[in-house]
Amino acid sequence: MLAEVAGGLWRWTARHPEWHPGTAFGAEVAAWLVHEGAGTVLVDPILPEGDGELLAALDELVTGDVAIVVTIPYHVREAAAAAARWGGTILGHAAVRRRLPASAPFRAAAPGDALPLGLAVHRIGNPRRQEQPVSLPGARALAFGDAVVGVGGGLRVWVQEPLDERRERWYRERLVPSLEPLLELDADRVLVTHGEPVTAGGREALAAALAAPPWYHRG
Repeated sequence: MLAEVAGGLWRWTARHPEWHPGTAFGAEVAAWLVHEGAGTVLVDPILPEGDGELLAALDELVTGDVAIVVTIPYHVREAAAAAARWGGTILGHAAVRRRLPASAPFRAAAPGDALPLGLAVHRIGNPRRQEQPVSLPGARALAFGDAVVGVGGGLRVWVQEPLDERRERWYRERLVPSLEPLLELDADRVLVTHGEPVTAGGREALAAALAAPPWYHRG
């Protein structure tokens, strides 16, 4: 269902197109439409086949210049179909190209690049990940792929392997420091693929997530 969660910021969800953990965490994923100035940003769009009602609603909302952001190569989803329907350029890590049709309008985006609609992507991970959170300055929003998720009414940093002493040390000494520069963006809203977003007080919620232990979805 498509819903406006804040002014100019729309969210919809669908079944994960590749990973099917039943009713467990991760079975449902979110995509975003954000009005950024006079343009429209689509973040990790997913367009379930046959959902004409969703497409019609999105047709009404997409205006001006269009940018389609893929936060992590695994989230290519229907980015090419979105570009074919609404125009615009697909932006993401250079590795995104391998998952797109050759004809898709793609531009590799790296931290520091001047991107359409004032967007910026950010480096995370040590070693560096292919996931690149994107900041949307007009919306005062920061969108993540998988690194940060919504859990228990707040945010947590998602670690996708079982936790042990070695992994927890890596988390504290290497992963968290790579995420801390994102606090300087002072985002009021944090948009996530998994779980509920934070639509106010985003910087504080992200700081709390970085101060908390890592979160593993199987306990």
